[in-house]
Amino acid sequence: MNFIDVLVKTLQTQKINTAIFASLAIILFGYYLRKKEVFNENTGKILTKVVLSVSLPALALKSFMADINPETLNKGMGILIWGIAVYIVLIILTIPMYAQYKGDENDTLRILSIFGSTTFFGIPIVTAIYGPQGALYASIFNIGYRIFLYSYAYIKMSNLKMTSDNLKKMFLNPIVIATFLGLFIWIFQAYLPQVDVTFADKTGKMVEKSFAFLRLDKTFPQFFQVLTYLASLASPLAWLAIGSTLGSVSFKTAISDKKTWYYTVMKLIAVPAINVIALIGLRLVGFPIDLVGLGTVVIMMATPPATVAVAYAISNDKDALLASNASLLATLGAVLMAPIWIVVVQVLGHTGLF
Repeated sequence: MNFIDVLVKTLQTQKINTAIFASLAIILFGYYLRKKEVFNENTGKILTKVVLSVSLPALALKSFMADINPETLNKGMGILIWGIAVYIVLIILTIPMYAQYKGDENDTLRILSIFGSTTFFGIPIVTAIYGPQGALYASIFNIGYRIFLYSYAYIKMSNLKMTSDNLKKMFLNPIVIATFLGLFIWIFQAYLPQVDVTFADKTGKMVEKSFAFLRLDKTFPQFFQVLTYLASLASPLAWLAIGSTLGSVSFKTAISDKKTWYYTVMKLIAVPAINVIALIGLRLVGFPIDLVGLGTVVIMMATPPATVAVAYAISNDKDALLASNASLLATLGAVLMAPIWIVVVQVLGHTGLF
């Protein structure tokens, strides 16, 4: 395999270079609009709320409106298993990774390394690159993320036990509700009450077939179109919000702190690399994951720290300045590293391992 040839071929693939260009262009456009004060200091927060409360739940539910077969179910369960196991692995590996730091610095750097912005930053990029299959895998992968973010991360950063309020945040979050509802429909669609639907197949011929009544793409196409419109807003709004956020802060303080540089390298290079190595090893022993699954996991892990994790650090006074600086530098770094990891995944695809 000629690495340079594969690299060039990957970058010349229209779907990949278009997605990379679009994401970077819209982020830069958001940055420009903030600098020109078309966006004010609250715009990024408002866009974020729209994405998290409307667009991403619609995308999560929409992604599960698909036929199921043993292969997709098997690989989906593989993503679910790794999506839980990876957080246990990172909880252990971040101990030596940040052994030189003590106290609040150690806790904050570890939590920010374990929990990336998979929902807000990762899913839009995964969807743009890998389409419906990527969105499906990303939604499944995020189940473990939500469990650990609202349990382990909360306890670690607050030094308290789980509260009923935090449990409500975990289970009543719109994205969590949409994900579990979608996953239920996807897995059990053959066992739900069936409805006969007449539709045009790929050749244009009218056919009749039975679908679960909750397969909204077939039984309620009007509502499914609403989901489609809302889901399509997730990526551009998220990228505009990222650009707006970057345009609101100064980089001088963040780039002058060596700890934030070390953290950024660990979060955007070491953590994704750990996932790549682990998944290659698991694949060799028969673990059910394909190239799209690998790409989904790597992109989801090569993200800046989760907003909730940074909020934990700030609200509990666990070195809030370090958390803010790390978030800023890692966000900028993730914009640059995401395309690189996409190319790395495609190169691995040409090795025949996936």
